[in-house]
Amino acid sequence: MKLKEIVEELGLKVVAGENNLEVDVEGGYASDILSDVMAKTKHGDLWVTNQGHQNVVALVFFKRLAGVIIAGDIKPDEEALQKAKEKDIPVLLSKMNAFEIIGQLYQLGVRG
Repeated sequence: MKLKEIVEELGLKVVAGENNLEVDVEGGYASDILSDVMAKTKHGDLWVTNQGHQNVVALVFFKRLAGVIIAGDIKPDEEALQKAKEKDIPVLLSKMNAFEIIGQLYQLGVRG
């Protein structure tokens, strides 16, 4: 499934990486522990988190994830947003909490 389709289905707000939404989402992962995400995600995963700092963007870039959804109406800080825009990394925002987002992703066929 393309990231663009997920954005549309879940009504996500794209705040960075709008030119990179045609990527295939290969799976999903949810965690707020960066070392956990580093160890367990793979290229093409979509990450759901409640964090919006610069290390989130760095991890998405380093692991070549499809993008990141920041849940719970949390806004990324300015440094993170700037880095994401520079690297064209999809940063998506949702007012839904992480549990709701994960459930909807699962219904769309995104698996871990």
